[in-house]
Amino acid sequence: MTIGRRAFIGGATAFGLAGQATAQSRPKVFTPAPPWPPRETMMLWPGLPPGTPPGIAPSKIPVPLPLGTPQRWEKGIRYPYLGVFRPQRADGRAVLVMPGGGYVFVSLINEGVNVARVLNPLGITVFVLAYRLPGEGWFNRTEVPLQDAQRAMRLIRASAAHYGIDPAKLGILGFSAGGHLGGTLTVGHADPAYKPRDTADSQPARPAFSGLIYPVTQFASAGPNSRSGPNLFGGPPPAGAASARFDVLTRASPAMPPLFLCHAMDDGTVPVSQSIALLETARRHKVPVEAHFLERGGHGFGALSLPPTNPGANWLEWFATWTAAHGR
Repeated sequence: MTIGRRAFIGGATAFGLAGQATAQSRPKVFTPAPPWPPRETMMLWPGLPPGTPPGIAPSKIPVPLPLGTPQRWEKGIRYPYLGVFRPQRADGRAVLVMPGGGYVFVSLINEGVNVARVLNPLGITVFVLAYRLPGEGWFNRTEVPLQDAQRAMRLIRASAAHYGIDPAKLGILGFSAGGHLGGTLTVGHADPAYKPRDTADSQPARPAFSGLIYPVTQFASAGPNSRSGPNLFGGPPPAGAASARFDVLTRASPAMPPLFLCHAMDDGTVPVSQSIALLETARRHKVPVEAHFLERGGHGFGALSLPPTNPGANWLEWFATWTAAHGR
């Protein structure tokens, strides 16, 4: 396990609200987002990650974006890592964030850094996962994202004292394909996705709570606009056990941690029915669940993209309040 720091202007403790204005007065103003990666990072694997073929290049490739776009989409992640964002006053809660990107890139600002900008002032330590993508030459491609998510949970728990967090209050927040990854971790946290590397792998990977935001929960009903399934499998998801293992609805059970769902009704990429089906499944299994279905918002609204006129603009604060009741 390697813990490192990288310099940037500002710092992980610079996140905060400018003033304490209410929604009825002026809108909230957040400090500018820092560049990625943040100054504190943690590599996931000692040596080569599992499934590394001979000769694979150690590089990260930013996806080209239009000039002026305040985002960072990354692919070609050969050595996955965590970006660490610490609050000024940690209260013991922590969240592993899994950004989306259809399993072809990782959206590190909109669904990563900006999450920390909201949650850090509320006392929550945030770990943003830059995970490997299945279609980039790995052996057992479908296992790669889950390997990284399981390993991240175990490393964070093994380092809980260093980060000042309570291992029993470590949950997850996943967006879109990252929501599918979060759902897979929710139902498959104990799957033997890789061989243990060190003592950190004796830690449990089960989330204390799971926030899934416009997630893919079942490939068969995700519709033609969602590419998460084909990108995970390298083609249409196969029938049978190989695909069912990554079907969150099929694997749902009473053993799941509490769920928080948020989805826009006008999402044209991942239909809202994906979250509604998981809501119904959770209720059938008597799993605690909170769900927010927004009239408008589309797909990929992330942490800070909804306008203040949208009633769901504060969804991440709702999530933070909800987590306080479910860390155990």
